[in-house]
Amino acid sequence: MSTIRLARAAIHNAVIERGRDLTDPEIEDIIGREIKRRREAIDAYAQGGRDDLARKESLELAILSEYLPPPLSEAEVRALVDEAVAYTGAKGPKDMGRVMGVLMPKVKSRADGALVSRLVREALGASS
Repeated sequence: MSTIRLARAAIHNAVIERGRDLTDPEIEDIIGREIKRRREAIDAYAQGGRDDLARKESLELAILSEYLPPPLSEAEVRALVDEAVAYTGAKGPKDMGRVMGVLMPKVKSRADGALVSRLVREALGASS
């Protein structure tokens, strides 16, 4: 219950801040930020030897993940990367920003940014 309450509070605060109802993608962004916070907390607690708190955050992460569309597989992200590279006409590493600009709105809360970045670098022939 506390996890849902925190997510609802974050959504409610965004509604107040924007002065209007949120769209589904905006709500997904908020839940995605909450998930990112949980992942960061899990890492911090694990490094600090607080497995009990890391476990709690993991459970919250699992609950929040249920409210987002299923994550994209690496193969699906790779296909979207190839599509974005073709669309932008990117030729090399200097075009990474353009490709990411086209790609990120499509994969927003459905793929890890580090994975997307790595796959774009690979597609553009840049070293990691």
